[in-house]
Amino acid sequence: MNSTISSPAIQSRPQLAHLLRDYGIVIAFVVLCGVLSAVNENFLTWGNWVNILRQTSINGILAIGMTYVILTKGIDLSVGSILALSGLVTGSLVTGSEPHSAFVGILAGLLVGIALGAINGLIVARLSVAPFVVTLGMLSVARGMTFIYNDGMPIANLSKEFRFIGQGMVGGIPVPVIILAITFFIFWFILKYTTFGRYVYAVGGNERSAKTSGISTRWVVFAVYVISGLLSGLAGQILAARTTSALPQAGIAYELDAIAAVVIGGTSLSGGVGTLSGTLIGALIIGVINNGLDLMGVSSYYQQVIKGTIIVAAVLLDASRKKQS
Repeated sequence: MNSTISSPAIQSRPQLAHLLRDYGIVIAFVVLCGVLSAVNENFLTWGNWVNILRQTSINGILAIGMTYVILTKGIDLSVGSILALSGLVTGSLVTGSEPHSAFVGILAGLLVGIALGAINGLIVARLSVAPFVVTLGMLSVARGMTFIYNDGMPIANLSKEFRFIGQGMVGGIPVPVIILAITFFIFWFILKYTTFGRYVYAVGGNERSAKTSGISTRWVVFAVYVISGLLSGLAGQILAARTTSALPQAGIAYELDAIAAVVIGGTSLSGGVGTLSGTLIGALIIGVINNGLDLMGVSSYYQQVIKGTIIVAAVLLDASRKKQS
């Protein structure tokens, strides 16, 4: 009789664990939204959510590139500085009495991101230097170049055509959100359904085995840093267009929010495990937390403490999952 009664309870435990493992991040997001909506009645308004999505778009794009890097057991601390330099280069081209077209400016900014990402990838992949050291160095180099480029001065009066990618609306949806959605779909498809995507997971899971099986691990590592640089450049365009000026101090500490979104989304810092869907939810959680704390009037200093605590908690959870497996 006792075994009959306890059997369903025993069977439900692994089911509950499976549910939390697969959908825990979504459940956490829903619970967080419920708490914030109860605390502040303005949280669930359409205007506030448009603001959340617009703000999340930049971190979401950075986090997509960061996911590729972390899946290969790397890290990219230079995304914020690359974002700033890319935005400044673009800003210099789409302003003045005879500005270039938005297409030319955006292309130049993206090429800056690709070039700096390629330098990161080349040093990490070919010279086998630790990603932390390489990208920390690039963080400083790119930031210095940003201040040198225009003598530390912002570039204002960006063309209306260019500002559309940061301030425009299509069918009531902000253009940055549309760009995020398109970017997410492209790189989600690559990661999930292409050979390159499988190589990314293989390199992060066991680089030695991947090399033995014939995968060019150096090329994969190089490519993910190029992707990160490209998306950092894209985020730089959107930020400059949204703020109507390219600022040399833009993007400071943005790498922390990007890493937080990736880790919260379930991607392992040890590589080989993670999804872009989780990263997107992680970016939304970061955006919702920032917005909710702003609505409650919480100081930005305390916000940094809270986000840092969340990152540490996510890393500890990842370590716990690895021990169990």
